[in-house]
Amino acid sequence: MTANDTPTVVLVHGAFADTSSSARVIPELLADGLKVLAPAVPNRSLTGDSAYIASVVRQIPGPVVLVGHSYGGAVITVAGAEENVKALVYPAGYALEEGESLGELQGGFPASELASALVYTPFPLEGGDGQGTDVPVEVDRFPAIFAADVDPALARVLAVSQRPLAAAAFGEAVPVSAWKSKPSWGLVCSADWTINPEVERFGHRRAGATTVEIDSSHLVMLAHPEQVADLIRTAVRSVTSVTD
Repeated sequence: MTANDTPTVVLVHGAFADTSSSARVIPELLADGLKVLAPAVPNRSLTGDSAYIASVVRQIPGPVVLVGHSYGGAVITVAGAEENVKALVYPAGYALEEGESLGELQGGFPASELASALVYTPFPLEGGDGQGTDVPVEVDRFPAIFAADVDPALARVLAVSQRPLAAAAFGEAVPVSAWKSKPSWGLVCSADWTINPEVERFGHRRAGATTVEIDSSHLVMLAHPEQVADLIRTAVRSVTSVTD
């Protein structure tokens, strides 16, 4: 296997978070000698965010394993259609069907605790052409809803350093579902108060994902990095077995 055949693991963070949500998984993967990239997602629109991640993926030589946490799962569902993406991993991630939006998928299940903790705040659109709406989470409720089993001091930092998601992203339908042509793995967090675990189970089952389930809060990549890394390793092995 040549250097260009070694998969690059691209870690795509979710809403209300940034690349630091992968801070405990990255050392695990680097210790395995894997190539890792954790780009910052703009969190401005699902189609725009997916296009940005796709542009990052296209510039990577060799195969890619795309990992999408939470909203990042919706992003990789689209960006994963890039030719060099060989596997998808959904830790507590949305696996959307073609033509489906986040709002439509979640609307089929009881709302999580997150729904009542969202805050809607206006922001100016680029060029002064009207305004959009940002959606962060109430700071005081963030630790319990997102990070119940993460170190409390870290959870408080995450609460005040959120990367909000633009409200428009919730209503955008995905134009393609990469899991229809790429193997996928899912991780369901049974103690998730951010996404109803039934939403995760349904999406992963529909995608035909090989799924594991653990007792974790939504920020599983910080709470249980070893288990997340193990699932990514499984996906990486599937890619290397094909390219060997």
